[in-house]
Amino acid sequence: MRPHGSPRQLERRRKRAVELLDQNLSLREVARRCSASPSSVCAWRDAYRAEGEAGLAPKPVPGRPRKLDPSNLPRLWEILLDGAAAYGYSTDLWTLDRIARVIRKRFGVKYHPSHVWKILRASGWSCQVPERRAIQRDEKAIARWKRYKWPAIKKSRKTWRAPRIP
Repeated sequence: MRPHGSPRQLERRRKRAVELLDQNLSLREVARRCSASPSSVCAWRDAYRAEGEAGLAPKPVPGRPRKLDPSNLPRLWEILLDGAAAYGYSTDLWTLDRIARVIRKRFGVKYHPSHVWKILRASGWSCQVPERRAIQRDEKAIARWKRYKWPAIKKSRKTWRAPRIP
């Protein structure tokens, strides 16, 4: 399992381990100080001896490269923050399907809507559902109704009870 930290932080940890080994500390002591296993420290030492500093450098992440270039993400966030209405939709509500269409149109990359959700979640976005309230809503009238009318309408324990079963 990959340890936590950015590739640069992990590289610094490997270099620190090699420095500690140069101070004639034991593998176990270096592993303890670097929060690593002794076998990892041994592998780092061997890589350093074989390749020098390049042996401690971060390796590229395996797997298929991203379709949407990470440099395009800030532009996508600007589009989303402007709202869907600013991009030509009738409502200001972004849906995954709408975002997928914007990505295809703007960046030339085709994504399935469920994959759009993965991109949004990885960047810290969350699902927001707008409250459904009428624009003409009168809060004072609602409060007055709740205080004076509702208690008269509401069933009380005296007036309601479950039917009796013989």
